[in-house]
Amino acid sequence: MLRWRLISAGAILTVLLALMWIDYKGLVFDTPGAWLLPLMLLISALATGEVLSLLGRNDHQPLSGIVYFGNLLIPAAAAWPIVLGLVGRQWPAIDSLGMYGLPLAATAACVVLVLLGEMARFQQPGSAIASASLSMFAITYIGLLISFWALLRLHRDNAWGMTALFSLLLIVKMADAGAFTVGKLIGRHKLTPVLSPGKTWEGTLGGIATACVTSWLFFRYGGPAIVGTSYVPPPLWAVLAYGLLLALAGMIGDLAESLLKRDTQRKDSSTWLPGLGGVLDIIDAPLVAGPVAWLFWTLGFFGP
Repeated sequence: MLRWRLISAGAILTVLLALMWIDYKGLVFDTPGAWLLPLMLLISALATGEVLSLLGRNDHQPLSGIVYFGNLLIPAAAAWPIVLGLVGRQWPAIDSLGMYGLPLAATAACVVLVLLGEMARFQQPGSAIASASLSMFAITYIGLLISFWALLRLHRDNAWGMTALFSLLLIVKMADAGAFTVGKLIGRHKLTPVLSPGKTWEGTLGGIATACVTSWLFFRYGGPAIVGTSYVPPPLWAVLAYGLLLALAGMIGDLAESLLKRDTQRKDSSTWLPGLGGVLDIIDAPLVAGPVAWLFWTLGFFGP
């Protein structure tokens, strides 16, 4: 199992890093995010299928068509400046929220579509509210949360946007690796014995420490390498707080997916990735950590 886990993780990491490098260098397309947008939409679609499969285990029937539509629409709305850049246009500041208004409007539109869908198929009482709630949950959990990845990639400019997105993925995944390693080596006290028996308090502390060290190393060496001479080092407290909160948010995301799997009596979200499970098993931590990272970058803790 460990061998397949390493093989799958290595293959995914290779493809992701290659696409991020091509996107950062602007090969073929000089619009930041042009290469990563199709990947984000593909991940959203695959994760949506896994969530709908989990929710359907207890005889619930969310509106799958609307959920798929919403989970493509909302990230695409967040990434709309990328689409405009590909056709040679710039994003117009049409409201006080700027480009953040479109994903919010898309989310609201999807909520209305869910209600209309339940009205159209209503025949007898007893299931409409539960189905509507699950559809809205799936749209929020996948579509809205994943849209923060696009917002990070679009932060400021090409270099700073890549720095923001890469910092999220690197720190969260290193926190996960640190928690796994420390937990295996010295883990004794269970964190959540029922929800996720493999997690320990020792592993949690190891993950947090790893995230903080990774954050410091990234902003000390990685940030300048990506941004160049215009790089402005952030204060140490912000770097450490960033690592701490991303680690905690990532762990919450991991436990949230464990909750879904435990409630539906599934071990993995799917089985098509040997050793890793499904797409949702890979992105659960960055999903929840995305808004936390976006807040740090949007509030001006990093950058000039």
